[in-house]
Amino acid sequence: MFLLYIKRMDKKTILRKNAKDIRKTLDRVNISAKIRENLKKHPFYENSKNIMIFYPTKYEVNLLELMSFSDKKFFLPRVKGMELEVCEFSEESELKKSEFNILEPITNPVQPSLLDLVIVPALMVDKKGYRLGYGGGFYDRFLSENKGQFKTIAVIPQKLYVEELPIDEYDEKIDYVVTD
Repeated sequence: MFLLYIKRMDKKTILRKNAKDIRKTLDRVNISAKIRENLKKHPFYENSKNIMIFYPTKYEVNLLELMSFSDKKFFLPRVKGMELEVCEFSEESELKKSEFNILEPITNPVQPSLLDLVIVPALMVDKKGYRLGYGGGFYDRFLSENKGQFKTIAVIPQKLYVEELPIDEYDEKIDYVVTD
């Protein structure tokens, strides 16, 4: 059992590196624009008022433009210890770099139950709805602790939407995937 776990972890490490290498070759601006347009048409997005997005790193899908001319309320995650907190976010929000070099809001956290939709980052996503994240388990823990409270969507370039990923018992399934 332990050896099988190690092999899955090695495979995930290799997949993470490959995904990061592929992302560096992609046209992030164009892909992000297409994903935002596809996301806006999705019923989960259309029917949501309170949406948690993520602040993008250099090669991630950029969803920040969704906030322009929108009547929706947006939130960002903030890491506290090993958990994610949910913080309200607007274009005027003050942000601070986290220990992971990601910009996070400094506002007080709100209850996750306030959310209608959580849009999660991923390095890869498979056709069953499992995502390959960065390996910290923050989103998997957050989704597990708040199961059933909101819908989830992973946004990913089509090139990183794969047939199958190795999964572990703690990996949480995403409700839907939006690509370019």
